[in-house]
Amino acid sequence: MKKALITGITGQDGSYLAEFLLAKGYEIHGLIRRASTFNTDRIDHLYKDFHDPKARVYLHYGDLSVSGQLTDLLQEIRPDEIYHLGAQSHVRVSFDMPEYTGDVTGLGTIRLLEAVRKAEVKARFYQASSSEMFGAAPPPQGEATPFQPQSPYAAAKVYAYYVVRNYRDAYKLFATNGILFNHESPRRGETFVTRKITRAAARIKLGLQEKLFLGNLEAKRDWGFAGDYVEAMWLILQQDSPDDYVIATGETHSVREFAEKVFAKLDLDYQKHVAIDPRYFRPTEVDVLLGDAAKARRILGWQPKVGFEELIDMMVAADLEIAKKEKTLVDAGYACGNRRMV
Repeated sequence: MKKALITGITGQDGSYLAEFLLAKGYEIHGLIRRASTFNTDRIDHLYKDFHDPKARVYLHYGDLSVSGQLTDLLQEIRPDEIYHLGAQSHVRVSFDMPEYTGDVTGLGTIRLLEAVRKAEVKARFYQASSSEMFGAAPPPQGEATPFQPQSPYAAAKVYAYYVVRNYRDAYKLFATNGILFNHESPRRGETFVTRKITRAAARIKLGLQEKLFLGNLEAKRDWGFAGDYVEAMWLILQQDSPDDYVIATGETHSVREFAEKVFAKLDLDYQKHVAIDPRYFRPTEVDVLLGDAAKARRILGWQPKVGFEELIDMMVAADLEIAKKEKTLVDAGYACGNRRMV
């Protein structure tokens, strides 16, 4: 049985990846930060759906800012594969917390690579690189496109990208970069623009909310489904030699188009409900991200299965169910309040 260590296992990608690897018979180890709340909502179902003793999930407290702890953990687990997904991953937040973002997103990667080297673990290493590294580079963006990062997050990811390549060359580690373009799902965090839109539209449809405030509606992104993209992560680590790959759909759509389609699916006019809030603009904008995944298609045999419309349908349906449950609770609260008044 192969062992996999996933940093960021409680996030969107971590949860889909854990499901994918469990289905392939892996033993899963996840790194989670100790916090005041136990934030494992996205992976709680794994304990219920997988009872096969050959496919287990173990969670370990740890932090990407503590290098010694990472080394100890690797010596204990001795994983066959490491999927490094953990980071401060919100671009807008990185402008507010640049030092923290650099420490966790950038230096966290070299701490983990050093832990692999010092623990002498023969693990294959996957680094979650980001399309944000391309920044202002003209589209389409592929493996040979020069990086032009436009945020502290993107700059930290560029640092991590080159550190991975350096450790691959200097220490002969099987270290890889997956340069993933935007990938979404019903498990996407609610502060990310796609989920923010689908969540708000569903609440507006049910009368729980009136307005949605957004920033740059003209920004264009290459959006795919997170469930498809974790398969690409696994495929990257199954190759004979380590390399770097762009993972993308090859289509680009604006935030405006995304919002328009989401609201239309709920028989709503987005223009009546969406307002611009300058606070959501970035100090430096990234206008267009459009990935060229020809190398991944050719070598990995990977291609996205879920299209743009299907992705929106999936997210709208999930958030509408959440909004219906919320409305039931709200209505029940009003009913209880009225009875008390009587």
